[in-house]
Amino acid sequence: MRNWVVSAALIAALGVSGVAGAIDNVKILIPANPGGGWDQTGRALAQAMLAAKLVKNVKLDNRGGAGGTIGIAQFVNSAKGDPEALMIGGQVMVGAIELNKSPVTLAQVTPLARITAEFDAIAVPTASKFRTLRELLQALKADPGAVAFGGGSAGGIDHILVALMARAVGADPKRINYIPYAGGGEAMAALIGGHVAAGASGVAEFAPQVKAGKLRMLAVSSARRLEDYPTIPTVREQGADVEATNWRAVFAAPGITQAQRDELLRLVFATVKSAPWQETLKRNDWAEYLMAGEEFRSFLETEQKRTAQVLKEIGLAK
Repeated sequence: MRNWVVSAALIAALGVSGVAGAIDNVKILIPANPGGGWDQTGRALAQAMLAAKLVKNVKLDNRGGAGGTIGIAQFVNSAKGDPEALMIGGQVMVGAIELNKSPVTLAQVTPLARITAEFDAIAVPTASKFRTLRELLQALKADPGAVAFGGGSAGGIDHILVALMARAVGADPKRINYIPYAGGGEAMAALIGGHVAAGASGVAEFAPQVKAGKLRMLAVSSARRLEDYPTIPTVREQGADVEATNWRAVFAAPGITQAQRDELLRLVFATVKSAPWQETLKRNDWAEYLMAGEEFRSFLETEQKRTAQVLKEIGLAK
C-alpha cells in the first residue's frame, strides 16, 4: 500500500531507528468490543511490537460502547501521566464525540500518530442505470431524496461521505435519503437486492462482490486512485471535490512530558515500520497513512471542525 503522508522532518528529529527504546511494558486501551476495526488495529500493533522485540509485554484492554466515547473517558480518567499507556482511536470517534455530546474529547489526550486508513467507495448493483458516479451525482443534485444510499451507522464515515458529495454538487445534505444499517452484511444485502440505489462502504468490503460480478464500484474516496484499484476513479475526478478517509490512530495519555511523548512516538513509528506490521498491512488490505506530531494535531482539529459541520448540515447535531 502507498505511504500517503510522512513527516520526514519529525522522524529525523526524533531519531527513530527501529530498535527498542526505554519502554518495556505497554498498555493499549481499545475503545471498542473485540472483533471490530479498532480491535484488529490494536491487537495487530501489539503483536508487531512483540514480534519485532520492541517491548517485552503488552496488555490489551477492550472498553467498547458509544463510538469509543466510553473508552476515551476511561483513558483520560485512569491513565493520566502514564508514560506506558496508549489508546487506539479514529475517525469514527470524532463523530461519536460530537453526536454523544461527550464531555471528554480528543483534546484531552496526547496525539501521537495516525497510522492506517481504509478508504470508502461508492458502488451500485451491476444492473444499475448509473454507469458512473457523475451520473449518480447529477441525479442526487436534481432530487436528493430520490436516490437512496445505504451504508453504516448514522453519522459515520459512509454517511458523511454521501453528505459531502451532496454538498459539493449543490444539494441540501439534510434532504439526502441515507439508510443506515447496523452491520456490513445487512447493508450489502440491501444493495445487492436493489433496496437502495447505491452503497457507501469500505473498498475492501465491496471488493468480493465486485469480483463476483454483483456490484460495480463507481468511485473511491481517496485523494488519488488506489494502487490496487487503478481503474476506479476518485470521487473528486467525477465532479465532487470530496475526500473521506476512515483513518485510525494512536494516542498517548494526558499529562505526560514531551520526552515521554517522543519516546512513545519512537516506539509507534518503529512498530509501523517493522516487517511484522508491514505484513499485517498487506494481509488486511490496509493503507499506511502516517502522520505525526503537530502535523497530526492540526489534522485532528480540522477533522473535528469538518465533522461537526457536516453532522449539523445533515441534522444529526446542533
